[in-house]
Parts: sequence; structure tokens; C-alpha cells
Amino acid sequence: MGLDLYAGVTHEDYPVGHSWYYRLGGETLKPKAIRAEVIASGYEGYRGDEIEAIDQMAEPVRSQKLRALNATVPRDLKCDLARYRQIASDIRRLPRNGIIAEHPISSCPYMAISLKYAHLSNSFAHLTRLEKLLTQQGDLFG
Repeated sequence: MGLDLYAGVTHEDYPVGHSWYYRLGGETLKPKAIRAEVIASGYEGYRGDEIEAIDQMAEPVRSQKLRALNATVPRDLKCDLARYRQIASDIRRLPRNGIIAEHPISSCPYMAISLKYAHLSNSFAHLTRLEKLLTQQGDLFG
């Protein structure tokens, strides 16, 4: 049994954010490509409902809350980008001989980069939405 179970399966059988995509040799995307993918998809991130609720508030509370949220997202993004790049570098140093690495999927760089990809996608989605909303004037009278 063993690895025969995975014969014929390639990274193309999984989406970019899936840990098996990386484990089976898929290339890590550059942050610009991840952001472009998020924008093209229209994804609003896991905080989309929260951001929408803030957008419905009357000014000046709306703008204050949007700016406060906009101050935290780039900080998180910066940390996630540093870790993503580190894990991508670690993965590039792993052997690329078609053999699946020995360590379990739950404690390996493939799972870690999959999670960081998700974090980056969410941060880029939140930033994109916040940037758009902060350029618009909200309702002054709710």
C-alpha cells in the first residue's frame, strides 16, 4: 500500500491553498500573485461581515472604526508575509525527486505554508475592502 495510494496524483489535483498542493511539488505563489488572485475572485475575507457592519454605521464612528481596523491588518500581514517567505524557503530546500516527504502532514512545512496562504488571502481581502471603503464618505446621519 504505502505511497502507491498516491500514484498518479499531482499538485494540479489540489487548489493552491491546500497542503497537498505543496507536498506534491506545487510552486509557492509570490505575495503579489496571491493578492491578485484574491482581488480577481472578489473574496472579502473571514471578516467581511464585520467590515460590512462597520460600513453601515453613521459617520464619524464608521470612519474611526474602519481606520482602527485598517491599522491592525497591515501589522498582521507583515508578520504573515515574513513567516510565509521563511516557510517557502524551507520548502524549496526539500528534495524534489517526486517522493513525498516523510514527515506527517500535520507537522510539516506543507501544512504551515497552507495556513499562511490562507492568512495572506484573508489579510489581502480585508485590506482591499478597507481601502475601498476608506475612500468613500459614509452616511452622516445613519
